[in-house]
Formats: sequence, C-alpha cells, structure tokens
Amino acid sequence: MRVIETMIRKILLFFILAISTVNYAFPKIESAHFLEGATITSITKVGENLWVSTYGQGVYRYSYNDNIWYNYSTANKNLDNNFFYCIAANQNYVWAGGTDGLYILDQRKDQWHKRKFSLGGEMGNWIRSLCYDPQENVLWIGRFENITRLEVGKQKYQDLSLMINNDSKSNNIKSIKLDGDSLIWFGSESGVHIFNKHMRLEDKDAWTYINNKDGGFNGEGQSVSISDMLFDPANIWFGTDEFITAENPKFNIGGIYEFNRKGKWERLSEIDGLPADGVYCMVRVGNEIFAGVYSFQKKEKKDYGKGLVMINRVNGYISPINLNDINIQSSKITSLFFDGKSLWVGTDNGLTKVLIANPMAHWGGGKLSNREEKKSRNSD
Repeated sequence: MRVIETMIRKILLFFILAISTVNYAFPKIESAHFLEGATITSITKVGENLWVSTYGQGVYRYSYNDNIWYNYSTANKNLDNNFFYCIAANQNYVWAGGTDGLYILDQRKDQWHKRKFSLGGEMGNWIRSLCYDPQENVLWIGRFENITRLEVGKQKYQDLSLMINNDSKSNNIKSIKLDGDSLIWFGSESGVHIFNKHMRLEDKDAWTYINNKDGGFNGEGQSVSISDMLFDPANIWFGTDEFITAENPKFNIGGIYEFNRKGKWERLSEIDGLPADGVYCMVRVGNEIFAGVYSFQKKEKKDYGKGLVMINRVNGYISPINLNDINIQSSKITSLFFDGKSLWVGTDNGLTKVLIANPMAHWGGGKLSNREEKKSRNSD
C-alpha cells in the first residue's frame, strides 16, 4: 500500500512540474564539491570562517570572504595530528577532539597545543563531541568517559562522571546540544542526560536522565545510543545508532525518535520510509530535517551509508534524496551543517555545499510517516 501511494505522489509531482515548466526551465540545484577524498567528521562556523574536522587530513578552514581553503595537518607541519572526531570554535579559539586529547588553536598566535585529561585514563582522552555555549563562554567536552566543562575566559576545566547505576555506557558521550538558554542535553550510548546550566555541575538536582527502561524511547531495544539531537519549541528529535548482531538483534535498533517534551514518543524507521535505521547526523533547516542514515550489517558487523533523507517536521513526509542531483559522491553522510544559506554535506569522500534557496521539495519522492497514515485511516 505504501509503495502504491509513493508511486502516485511521484506521478502527480511529475505532472505538476511538467505544467509549471512549460514557459521556463526548472532551476537546477546549485552545488559544489570540496576536499576530495577527505572523511568529514564535524563542521562549524564562526564569523566568515567555516571550520571542518576530518579523520585523516587534519582540520580545514574555509574563508567565505576569500573563497580559499586552509589546512592544518602533519603534511603542512602546522599540526601534529590528522585524526579528529569533532570541532567547535569561537572568535579566539578552535577546539578539535582527537583520540589522545583536546587540540586547541589560539587564532591570534595561529598555534596549536594539546590538553590531556587525567580523569578516565586513556579512554577519557578520546574526545567525541564538543559544544560551545556563546552565552556563557563555556565549552562542553564529551569524552568516551566523562564530560568536562571549560570556562574559556578563565581557562578553568571541571570534570564530571555521568555514570548511572554502574552502566559505563551512560558515561560514554556521543553528542552534546544546547536547548534554549537553560538546558544542555548529553547523548550517551545508553540514554540522554539533561543538565540545567543555571545550577552547579556537581548538583544532583541539576541533572535528569532518560533511557529506554522507564518509558523513554518507547521502551524499545536493549539499549539506545544517541548520535545526534535537534530541538524546536515543542519537540526534540533524537538520531540513534543501529547496532545489531545475530545474538542481539534488538541491541540498538536505531531510528529517529520524536519526543513532545510531555512524555509522548514516536519513532521513524524503515517501516515509515527511512532508507535505513542507523543515523549518523541530523540538521534542521526550517520545517525540514535532513539526516544521514546507514544500515548495520549483522554478519559483517559493519555500517554502510544509505544516503541522505529529508523529513518534514509538520506533516511527517519522508523524502530520500537523489545524491547525484546535488553532486554528493558518497552515500555515507557523516556530517551536516546549515550556515543560513547553504547546506554543507560531509561524507567519507569530501564535502559538498548545496544552495538551500532552490526548491528542495523536489529532491525526492514524499512518503507519509506512520502517524500520518494512522490519522488518514482513522478519518476514513
């Protein structure tokens, strides 16, 4: 039934476009490809500079004013590491997370130095997520074990373990996102921590924890690993990891969860039209959510990129995007960033800049989510 509905929508869309383009040509989606061969792990922007971390080619800076790329790497002898998982920046500093600590660029001196952490040992120096809070001039550092709060002005570091009930995965931090002016969410490998930043870091009342054991995430799967998060006033969207084996087919089932902040959870998955259930990354552009998805193969125990999908937050339509239309040269979408005009799509084979002003509703065929189909059936 879903296949028939999707085919009908595509036929109608083609018919509408055919009529609307009788007197003029349909505008081509504008895109440009950069950093061929680089595996993009994270993207951020400060002022007129775009900062990009890679796994294998160091850190790149793109100047919007000059339209020039600059590279920090061992090849250029201006950085002694090439492998990074995340990046954050303000006007004075750039922070990049590696497996052996936090790398810090003093932009005024154009020099890097490295910060090591004692709490957590070797694994505590694997930096997997960074989030800069400009309101408080604070950098939040998510590590494989523990988190750190850096007061940038004072250069004061404060470490904290987030382990819950001796579950080490609750202290393995994968994602950090600001929510308004008071909350910070920390996605771990077994749930999400919420911190009221107007309280002290060590104050237990400042923290809330949600996993899939007490009604959160629909109670689905053996565990839930949070790869990314998005926010709007009414809802929170969680991208989750897929990790399943023959022995544990329900370990991390993946999917995108929508939480209405009042206790109601809904999950989008392959059943609803996602190309796959694993989620690498997400970004919000107006009413649309873009997500890079992947499939985890049980026998090989390996993830395979399954492209880019667009989800309308209002009506639930899911549109897989034809990557050839926007000059994306890999189906493994590892990082997404919207700079206000263009969508930057990072893959394991470079970075593509896509002008968002073009009519993106025509990138792919629409598909109703389960919730919309249920509403439709109930109204018949």
